[in-house]
Amino acid sequence: MTLELDHVGIGEEPGAALPVVSAVAAPGHPGVVAVETEQAPVLASLVAGGRMQPDTGRLLLDGHEDAAAVRRAFALVDTPGVAEPFPVMTVKQIVREELAFAAQRPSRDHVDTVLEELGLGHYADTPVQRVPTAVRVRLLVELALLRDGVTGLVVTAPERHGGAVEEWFAVLRDVARRGVTVVLVTSKAAAATVETLLDTVETTETEGPDDAALSGGTEPGLPSGPSVTAESATVPTEATP
Repeated sequence: MTLELDHVGIGEEPGAALPVVSAVAAPGHPGVVAVETEQAPVLASLVAGGRMQPDTGRLLLDGHEDAAAVRRAFALVDTPGVAEPFPVMTVKQIVREELAFAAQRPSRDHVDTVLEELGLGHYADTPVQRVPTAVRVRLLVELALLRDGVTGLVVTAPERHGGAVEEWFAVLRDVARRGVTVVLVTSKAAAATVETLLDTVETTETEGPDDAALSGGTEPGLPSGPSVTAESATVPTEATP
């Protein structure tokens, strides 16, 4: 599944709300949208997720314009004001809420199981605003892969929470290796670092058996965690523009 932002923009230059941007994302190769200002990352994410019609350009899913299909297939992750957790929510509260949203049992045992599978049990009672950015990204992305039918993610501005770009991008790289189509909306400075790392992403088609065994999320400084089950969720429930 390939998602292409083909010269999409909102407003007119100078001072367009979303200056014209282009990107291509496919399984194994995250697409990067580099934008600045406070509003542009949210607008870019809404456009990439099929939630907002751009004034210019096209959003293509496997070569076709189909915003409804994009909305079904892609979840917005940590998009400010649209799909981000409240800062004071604990990690286990977020998991419980997302399990319910994904039509799964939000029981205490199930929450504990999810956290154990992700290697995040020791963060259970920690407010999400206090966890490292790479851990936050892993948590929200894996919960985003619990919703039925979701095989793509639009991740918004992880750099706003601090941390090394290399660490949180390693999480997205691993997710892309699993065959998920990932669009990263980020600052121009972070995008420059990400671009130097993109050649480390291996598609699932080119991985050998030994490579596949290494692509389950093990990175220096990060807990190793498999996918929780399959598909996606965001916190709180996405607003419908």
